[in-house]
Amino acid sequence: MCSKLPLALPIDTTLLKPGLRLAVGLSGGADSVALSRALAERSAELGLVLHAAHLHHGLRGAEADGDLEFARALAAGLGLAFHEARVETAAEADKNGESIEEAARRLRYRWFRKLLSEVPLDAIATAHTQDDQAETVLAKFLRGAWTEGLSGIYPKIESSEGRILRPLLGVTRAEVEAYLRELGQGWREDSSNRHLTFTRNRIRHELLPLLEGWNPRLREHLAQMAELARDEEAWWQAEMARLASQLLLPGRPVRGGGRARADGDGLALDVTRLAALTLAVQRRLLRYAAEQLGAAPDFTATEALRALALTGRAGQRLELAQGLRAERTPRELRLAAQATVGTAEMPPEYSGAIPGEILAPAFGLRLRIETAQPTPPAEGFTPSVRSAKLRNWKPGDRVRLRYSSAERKVKEVLERIKVTGSGRSFWPVLEVDGRIVWMKGVELEPEAGIEVVANPIEESTESGSTRNAV
Repeated sequence: MCSKLPLALPIDTTLLKPGLRLAVGLSGGADSVALSRALAERSAELGLVLHAAHLHHGLRGAEADGDLEFARALAAGLGLAFHEARVETAAEADKNGESIEEAARRLRYRWFRKLLSEVPLDAIATAHTQDDQAETVLAKFLRGAWTEGLSGIYPKIESSEGRILRPLLGVTRAEVEAYLRELGQGWREDSSNRHLTFTRNRIRHELLPLLEGWNPRLREHLAQMAELARDEEAWWQAEMARLASQLLLPGRPVRGGGRARADGDGLALDVTRLAALTLAVQRRLLRYAAEQLGAAPDFTATEALRALALTGRAGQRLELAQGLRAERTPRELRLAAQATVGTAEMPPEYSGAIPGEILAPAFGLRLRIETAQPTPPAEGFTPSVRSAKLRNWKPGDRVRLRYSSAERKVKEVLERIKVTGSGRSFWPVLEVDGRIVWMKGVELEPEAGIEVVANPIEESTESGSTRNAV
């Protein structure tokens, strides 16, 4: 009679080399516990020097304290060196005008880099799974990402301090939990993972299950899409570097031949040579050039640049978000970075109904203002129409940041998120009934009834749309 073989977790061992000094990011959740157990079981076989690392984010009170104790005990039981630290995520988010999710991720990876530089470690492994990959790709698709965004979570990230590895990207969450149950190994549940105020949780608990009603293999297909996109991006990056050396021209042409370079001159492309390229290469080359100047134009902005280059007239100019300026000459499309508009060129105010949409070219924004499902009005009652106003901030404006107990001056918030100089004079806010309910780059304290979705018109969707539930 054959005995049942123990369930194995199919980790990606191609990322793991003999002698690798590796710390596992051990939160206490099922994914990280499974990765720690699987690597500990195979550390001798794979030649790994294994550690565990746990960051307490200063959130969820006693629950998070319990996570730390659990992780510490598990590491001790597996014989792993244990590294721990604590950060105050809410205070950091408030200080920098970030969401809790953004601040937590930034602090986590900052600590990882610190560990890599201070402890004799070569890499840190995080327990992202195929489910995490699918959620990431879908979230970026919803924001209108280019293929670099659809690349999702990369299996390996190189940095000067060391590597971040994701050996579980080919493993589903169901496989993880089956593996742990087979071992009789418990794990911790993060109660915040059930809060539908977070976009990722809404995707995980609402949108993905709904879409899987149409395609039960959706998570697998999204993960495959990410792999295809990563491979194509790697090819495009090499190809753009090659073409840019031939086609991007620094500075300005000078009489008698050659080119002169001065501050602010930027880059140029010969429009005849650009027109001879395929459409896909045209778009990529224009975005590549813009990226060298610190801008990341989205589809709409890229098409506007293409149109100016291929059909524009000499002397035409285009002002885009992120300080990108384009100018058509008889032979070239010139791109340069410019300072943000100053107070002498104040943008107009834009008004719109609620619910509705505000298109604001001066700010490079398209704002969609949504409302919660309304209660049907009583017979004979005509509800009033509310309006919103998108405008530049002004002295005296105040906002309440999310998870903050008091209002702050917009001027102070801009200082906190390090908007300085001329950039501080040109910053959009959305006002409803005399109260600022949305501010660019900042998550405000929500109020019931309204949700603002801000999508840049001419800004990379990789940074994502800015949502404020208010």
